[in-house]
Amino acid sequence: MRESADTQCFIVEEDETGLRLDIFLSHRQVSLSRSQMPRIVAAGHVLLNNKTPKASSRLKPGDEVLLQLPEPADSGVLPENIPLKVVYEDAFLLVIDKQPGLVVHPGAGNRQGTLVNALLYHCHDLSGIGGVLRPGIVHRLDKDTSGLMIVAKSDEIHRTLAEHFEARRVEKHYLALVYGDVTDDEGVIDLPVGRHPVERKKMSTKSRQGKSAVTRWRVRERYGMATLLDVAIETGRTHQIRVHLTALGHPVMGDKIYGNSKKIMDISDQSIRRRFKEMTRQALHAHRIAFIHPATGEKLVFEAPLPQDMDDLCKFLNSFRET
Repeated sequence: MRESADTQCFIVEEDETGLRLDIFLSHRQVSLSRSQMPRIVAAGHVLLNNKTPKASSRLKPGDEVLLQLPEPADSGVLPENIPLKVVYEDAFLLVIDKQPGLVVHPGAGNRQGTLVNALLYHCHDLSGIGGVLRPGIVHRLDKDTSGLMIVAKSDEIHRTLAEHFEARRVEKHYLALVYGDVTDDEGVIDLPVGRHPVERKKMSTKSRQGKSAVTRWRVRERYGMATLLDVAIETGRTHQIRVHLTALGHPVMGDKIYGNSKKIMDISDQSIRRRFKEMTRQALHAHRIAFIHPATGEKLVFEAPLPQDMDDLCKFLNSFRET
């Protein structure tokens, strides 16, 4: 390891006996998360008693740990003047209302036209803790899911917000327009979610290695052939809401992966069937988020109205119901 101004030395205390090296470092170096530590150790940025350790190494009192913070990498992602709906912004973070169809971060073959490109244009002081391709991104929404997202402007704020998400101290509510008339007024779906046992690009409640997932829902509006649900998630598994509502028998309208095309074919009215087909993305919107501001300690609550496509469809269904 090359000595530099970014090299930090830690001595293991008695009450830290037996801790894994990666956990110890995530406690001592607050600008880095535990998930980052194994990569940093594997890349040779850490020495334990002047030897190259493993992230799983157990520590003893008096052990010396040297950490050299890696140099920030240039992502190669360019700023783009993509319109953003900023709901709130201060020196520490911002909250945006993401439009449907906007990919959150660049990926293979997709390095332009993303939320990250837009954020890099909007502000120049985003955190890099999420990885060079995801500056400032604390949590994500699927491409075709609209609604509220928090973006951090510094590594410290990013780290604190990530801890709040992990500890389930961030309240997230979604509005989901689903097929069918949901019988009950509210309910809880407590089913594990993991990789589909056969279709590996999908998630499923029947995974062999599913993780605990809890979704709470209540009816917000009934339209007869569709229902608008207010959905709150206690966990943040990939595609959790879409998978859980499909398991409930009421898939999210327009969902190309978990939706059921037979739901549309069962509708006899041609005008309703046509309008349902016009919803070409999952009708899912992150409409409310509440969290404690990491710097000020103030509780912040934000709500975003339904986007135009979902709002128009709800109005159409409501007018059809009243005829």
